Amino acid sequence: MTRSVLGILGGSGVYDLPGLEQLREQRLSTPWGEPSDLLRFGRIGTTDVVFLSRHGPGHRIAPSGVNYRANIDALKRAGVTDLVSLTACGSYREELPPGSFVLVDDFIDRTFGRENSFFGNGCVAHIPFAHPIGPRLQERIALAAQAEDIMVHRGGICVCMEGPQFSTLAESNFYKAMGCDVVNMTSMPEAKLAREAEITYAVIAMVTDYDCWHPEHEKVDVAAVVRAMQANRSRAQRLIMRLAADFPEVHESCPAGSDRALDDAIVTAPEARDPDLLARLDAVAGRVLRPGSKDLS
Repeated sequence: MTRSVLGILGGSGVYDLPGLEQLREQRLSTPWGEPSDLLRFGRIGTTDVVFLSRHGPGHRIAPSGVNYRANIDALKRAGVTDLVSLTACGSYREELPPGSFVLVDDFIDRTFGRENSFFGNGCVAHIPFAHPIGPRLQERIALAAQAEDIMVHRGGICVCMEGPQFSTLAESNFYKAMGCDVVNMTSMPEAKLAREAEITYAVIAMVTDYDCWHPEHEKVDVAAVVRAMQANRSRAQRLIMRLAADFPEVHESCPAGSDRALDDAIVTAPEARDPDLLARLDAVAGRVLRPGSKDLS
């Protein structure tokens, strides 16, 4: 049995987590570089919690400048088993106005300038990713929202765009017509890397605007987005506090297989593996790469 450690990635507008008890802060170095910020360790009730601000102090890191590999590696080293990502997003649905919370369950990755895997030449791995969200973790978020009387919308497709520019009108109309629900700039490659690190992942997408498809909201205004983020902050923090307070002490196995994602995923023969890359994978893939571990070899 593995003890649960709940990780929280604070996105736009959520840069800290008040209420953490026994708080301590630590900056972890990783083989992939420095994380966005120091990690904040604490407890909520009996649950161990690790908080990391994705954009760093003062929102100094742009979506494309986030070192996603370092962030996920650091959270893995901190023992995180379940990771909740808070993210601002635009809405493609009239029924998802600014202020809505959406528990998305799928993604379309439109990023192109980011390192999106821990693996590569010297150690090739192919992970299952059909269902990127941990359904039991998402269900616990929904139950926490219900307990706090916070409305959340279950399910939805999130387009992750490169940014930092907002969408063109053509892009906005295209993704709306394709049946997407929200758009953001940070879920990819974050979700992919969490799966490679065998961390169960879920997203709370907080709507700040209608992107630019809406005839009455044709321009995404930063000032309005910031106001919406500020309005969302207290509810998001309250939701996380409830989630942590009710979280199970023992990590629940993931029906999507997130916590066993590397089983049979590594295809490079042991004698062909790059020792330098293997050393960098110590935290992420140590479970399957240590001598005697089960992998495709």
